[in-house]
Amino acid sequence: MEEKLPMPSSSHSCQMENCFDFSRCSLVSGFPVYIYNPSQYFLGRSPVHETTITAFVEYFQQSAYQTTDATKACIFIFLMGDSREPNSLKPLEIEDFLSGLPYWGGDGRNHVLLTLASSAKNDDIFRGVNTGRAMLAQSAFTDSVFRHMFDVLIPPNLGPRKTDDIWKEIPMLSPLRKKYLLHYWGQFVPPEKSSAQHSGEKDQSRRREQVYINSPQSHLRKPLAAIDPAMTILSSQSLYSHIEQAIVSSLKNVQSSHQSQIFVDFSCNQLSNLTFIPADWALCGTESARKDRIIQSTFSLIIAPLNMSIDSTTAFQTRVYEALKQGSIPVVLGSHELLPYSEVLRWHSAAILLPTPRVTEIPFYLQSFPDEGISALRLQGRLFFQTYFSSTHSVLDTLLAVIRTRLQIPAKPVPEEPSPSIFPASFHPLKYEGPDPEPESDETYRHNFSLPVLMDTFNNPGDPFNLYPMTPFQPWLPSEAKFKGSGYGFRPVAKGAGGDGKDFSEALGGNMPREQFTIVLLTYDREVVLMQALHRFKGLPFLNKVVVVWNAAVPPSADLRWPDIGVPIKVIKTSKNSLNNRFLPYSVIETEAILSIDDDAHLRHDEIVFGFRVWREERARIVGFPGRFHAWDVKHQSWNYNSNYSCELSMVLTGAAFFHKYYAYLYSYVMPQAIRDKVDEYMNCEDIAMNFLVAHITRRPPVKVTSRWTFRCPGCPTTLSSNSSHFEERHQCINFFSQVYGYTPLFYTQYRVDSVLFKTRIAHDKTKCFKYI
Repeated sequence: MEEKLPMPSSSHSCQMENCFDFSRCSLVSGFPVYIYNPSQYFLGRSPVHETTITAFVEYFQQSAYQTTDATKACIFIFLMGDSREPNSLKPLEIEDFLSGLPYWGGDGRNHVLLTLASSAKNDDIFRGVNTGRAMLAQSAFTDSVFRHMFDVLIPPNLGPRKTDDIWKEIPMLSPLRKKYLLHYWGQFVPPEKSSAQHSGEKDQSRRREQVYINSPQSHLRKPLAAIDPAMTILSSQSLYSHIEQAIVSSLKNVQSSHQSQIFVDFSCNQLSNLTFIPADWALCGTESARKDRIIQSTFSLIIAPLNMSIDSTTAFQTRVYEALKQGSIPVVLGSHELLPYSEVLRWHSAAILLPTPRVTEIPFYLQSFPDEGISALRLQGRLFFQTYFSSTHSVLDTLLAVIRTRLQIPAKPVPEEPSPSIFPASFHPLKYEGPDPEPESDETYRHNFSLPVLMDTFNNPGDPFNLYPMTPFQPWLPSEAKFKGSGYGFRPVAKGAGGDGKDFSEALGGNMPREQFTIVLLTYDREVVLMQALHRFKGLPFLNKVVVVWNAAVPPSADLRWPDIGVPIKVIKTSKNSLNNRFLPYSVIETEAILSIDDDAHLRHDEIVFGFRVWREERARIVGFPGRFHAWDVKHQSWNYNSNYSCELSMVLTGAAFFHKYYAYLYSYVMPQAIRDKVDEYMNCEDIAMNFLVAHITRRPPVKVTSRWTFRCPGCPTTLSSNSSHFEERHQCINFFSQVYGYTPLFYTQYRVDSVLFKTRIAHDKTKCFKYI
């Protein structure tokens, strides 16, 4: 029998430390989650929609966290009903039912009571219910129920089960400024017309607090009591009505003075669609009708319920959901209302939060935003929507991530791609015997990539739901640290004294510990070209291994002689011929740095080493040799792919480029499947897709090194790029990828990187860092 922990003085004062049993959730537990089967355990007269049950069960069947052994569970999840109808279960009946759950433990410790609201008419199911130590996760909360940093406010469950094709339903982020500057459509629900009265209202002093509104005529801040002295003794019902009239009057005055920019409508016409919550603002019309208005608006106004005892309503959260979905920036009027996952999401980066007294200044404030500010807000809103709001799976992913983050338990490690050898276990490849290419020597080291992830994953593009063994966002130590206590793994030039090319060539230097890189080389049925490429890697400094991705169905010839280049050569068998295979995060890749290179790319050792050194200082970006750019087609109002020489570029092709292994994970497991499908359809564009991904994550352009612009392979068989349709497909890829992302993430850059001391006159007894670079 579990130990009876002392309850706090009130269940309303529950926090993680006094209401959660940490002994069930050690830091190395893996965060096991037990779910009550919805078909076996359910609340009568508070039904769960069948599609919600299906999505819920489907999600946990695929979840790496689910356990069927309740004795090992960290948390227990029970799926509640969708709503609380007038004739539904009474509070005591709900309490009796919960106490009968087999693992309730007397007080609901480590339980999560989850409500996935599927409509805007949902009320707070737990109003008046003693839920003990159980956490609540839902969209509607009264202040008498919600416990900050314990309960979890989640968005309504209005999307599909999964998010694979959600991009098709979301508008492009441009144009940034829409027909209307601001939009609002809703109707106030007076308390007397509500079918449900809240029992947990604030005390009378809070209900009668003075609310200040800017006077449109005088621009003076006046309390409502000053506008009408009788307000000091008005009931809460009259107070709500008075504030509602002040807000409506102010916004109508704003509309009349900004006729072409502001659109507000305070009448629904169809009362049956009203949300019956006291002092709330009802949603008007159908979702389709609201979409038609929201999509034309740069900003969407969302007014918090006037009843200060309401922390959140499903109607309010539905407005936030729809604004983010349609690419309109939410403007939340009322500082007391809660927003989903606010303990991990920085909402000020995706929405505008204003106190009610600012209502008359809204147009002035919104007009002050430059295009860059609008773009940043809208892009962050799209990130929030797609990652945390768009489907049942994303809502559940985020709920588990929030609770797990509170407990400091790391996420499940991201899976690595198996690396099956193309050769049977009994086969020993023949070794090449002959003259070696001229060697270039240097020591090689393996970098320890078991480093902590220090990135704010919830508020940046990427994947907040899995643990990665490495990321490119590790901060640098201060320069003196490597000389005072943190020197392990560093190789400063001349032990920190610095020097010219001679000293430079003997140490990696820089700001990161010494490390190596892995070459990933994609090939298809070109054995002679492959052998020539492998020969060129012999003696390459800092090389850890070469991974050959064999894209052909027929394995290499048994009599093929493989060169001994001083490092392992792993030849991986692929399941199908796909250009996406070059970016799979193969388990044999043990370094952070990957050099993706075509089998017909000719690069000198010093060029590769220089590119690697530059990448070490630009770990989050693609660093490479062939530059390209996306050009605007004025006639067709679309993008073209351009490979001409230019004074600026926006892509560095992955036929010869360094990138971090983190992006191989994201490309293969996180990037929308539609992009990988397009790459397979065209057998083209995987390099463009990787440039889109990295630019989307970093909001930076790639880095081009040296004067190399392209590569030629005399005597090679016909390549894909020689096909007449090659460029037309790449035009289409750029435009399609832009649709999937909702914008074009590529950035232009006008510089390339050359070596320090290149073309610099130095003393005859000194040497340059690189002779030709």
